[in-house]
Amino acid sequence: MDLTSLEIFRAVADEQSVTRAAQHLQRVQSNVTTRIKQLEDELGVHLFLRDGKRMTLTDKGREFLAYAERLLALAAEARQSMHPGVAGGTLRLGSMESTAASRLPPILARYHRAHPGVALEVSTGTSQALIEGVLSSRLDCALVAHPDALRREDLHGQALERGLCAMPAFNEELVMLLPPDHPPPASPGDLRVGALACFARGCTYRMLAERWLGEHRAQGGAPLQVREVGSYHAILACVSAGDSAGIVPRSLLALYRESPPVTALPALSVDTLLVWREGYATTAFERLREALVAE
Repeated sequence: MDLTSLEIFRAVADEQSVTRAAQHLQRVQSNVTTRIKQLEDELGVHLFLRDGKRMTLTDKGREFLAYAERLLALAAEARQSMHPGVAGGTLRLGSMESTAASRLPPILARYHRAHPGVALEVSTGTSQALIEGVLSSRLDCALVAHPDALRREDLHGQALERGLCAMPAFNEELVMLLPPDHPPPASPGDLRVGALACFARGCTYRMLAERWLGEHRAQGGAPLQVREVGSYHAILACVSAGDSAGIVPRSLLALYRESPPVTALPALSVDTLLVWREGYATTAFERLREALVAE
């Protein structure tokens, strides 16, 4: 077992294909196949189920992937620690979709200009998925809306849960979007919508919207339907169509050249947190924290 074999194993697990993994790693396909076979022989288990050209992880493969992620992340951190004054290596940043769209572009542009030696990898997902990614070492850090941010007053570098540290990065005003022909509500209890357009479970904004609407809906009203969509554009489309509500950060609406044909009702405020594993410290990460504090 060596780091190269672990990198090849992770690539095949991600791509679910030896061919695509070989292309990604710029290796010949036979080399990837041989490395996987050698790793399976050494471990004494099958790591993949082979269905034609498709490779899916076995139960043991999923278990081993968690170890591989941690080992590779620790190796990368060790390399960077040898040059503490230089921001280099790879930094894997996770982010909510709204934060990636409305907050990150100017910050990451300045970060890249200041630290061109850092290979910054950005991926998006729900807050729950991003937190799990940090805990499993698939991500080095992430920008999330954590429910605890609503009730913790001081999270600057403090432990959040299960080995996570956190610091506030941005404060977002969340607004409830209503159809354009919805009567002006005098109070949240006047909302008359039958569905909530939102992301999949694991999205903190969805959880807050369900809780907020549930508290203010009339007693005995029909249960709120949930329409899961994959983008904020789709949320706006569902609301504009006339039968759904949606919740978005006001900063996201500001990105539109023309205001969408919806009514925005202030709902609540929530912090976006930068989270990372306890003990994780590289120069590239510290420079990112400094950039967020400066912002």
